[in-house]
Amino acid sequence: MSDSELFEQVAEEIYRQGYSVLSNALPAELCNSLAEEVRRLPSERFSRAGIGRQETHLKAEVIRRDEICWIDNSTTAGHDWLEWAGGLKQAINRRLFLGLFSFESHYAHYQTGDFYKVHLDAFRGQQNRVLTVVTYLNPDWNPEDGGELVIYPEKGSTPLMKVMPEFGTLVVFLSEEFPHEVLPAKTDRYSIAGWYRINSSDSSRIDPEA
Repeated sequence: MSDSELFEQVAEEIYRQGYSVLSNALPAELCNSLAEEVRRLPSERFSRAGIGRQETHLKAEVIRRDEICWIDNSTTAGHDWLEWAGGLKQAINRRLFLGLFSFESHYAHYQTGDFYKVHLDAFRGQQNRVLTVVTYLNPDWNPEDGGELVIYPEKGSTPLMKVMPEFGTLVVFLSEEFPHEVLPAKTDRYSIAGWYRINSSDSSRIDPEA
């Protein structure tokens, strides 16, 4: 499947059900380069993840235990990933008119026992994060390795699905509508989490495009 066909399928599934989960979706060459890079990064590039942004950012290990490293254009793998994500953004905007403007993403490393309790990526009406993107960088992942992404409906506690963090799997969903969690990993688990945002510029603040 070409990138354009894949992007159209993601957009169609977002339109129909608000989420899309596709196996082997990320191009193999890109997935390999990202998987190699995240494992080469020095430990000091990663920081313990917290909850919230800026002054509300708290390190809350009862809620989440993972380490993150933000992705930029400073490496070939990072540049190629952001270019690919930009193509997906354009396709979704053409199809769904969501007005997606900027994109931010980071590598996530879950060590043995790490998890992320049920949460939303954005609260309704804040219009910060509109669409969540997750992809996985784990070759030869086995069911007994744990670390599944569990997606819930907006109301109710019965999961819509569990997604194994298998190499190249792509998950995209509306950030305000789907609570989700990461179950404890039983071995090192690597992924990318990203968010498309709308332009929140106003008279006192310019929202830079990322």
